[in-house]
Amino acid sequence: MQTTHYKQDEIQSHINDYIKENEEYLLESPKDIQDWHHDILNMDYYLIGYYNCEKWLDNKVFDAIEVIQEYEKEHFGEVTTDLSSSEKVVNMYTYIIGEKLLYEMEKDLLKKQLIRD
Repeated sequence: MQTTHYKQDEIQSHINDYIKENEEYLLESPKDIQDWHHDILNMDYYLIGYYNCEKWLDNKVFDAIEVIQEYEKEHFGEVTTDLSSSEKVVNMYTYIIGEKLLYEMEKDLLKKQLIRD
């Protein structure tokens, strides 16, 4: 069973917008999924400003922190994100959820020749 995460639709929309805006370029020089993930969710902050980030997190801040902790412990062996910073929490959370969403889209992106194997 697939879990739906907080603001997942918004993050998916962000990814879809990037694909739509860059489709011609992506068709000319397809990238692998890790490059896409880096370009879409790591080259720039998803959201800037502590107040904006606190509003975005709303009452789901602890859910986002839990997602970050699980991911970082699994991938790095320790939590490295500054969990006292709403900006760091929002941007790492969107990075993690965005990665999951891109991998779920991988087959469709391969069919459209927007990514390489």
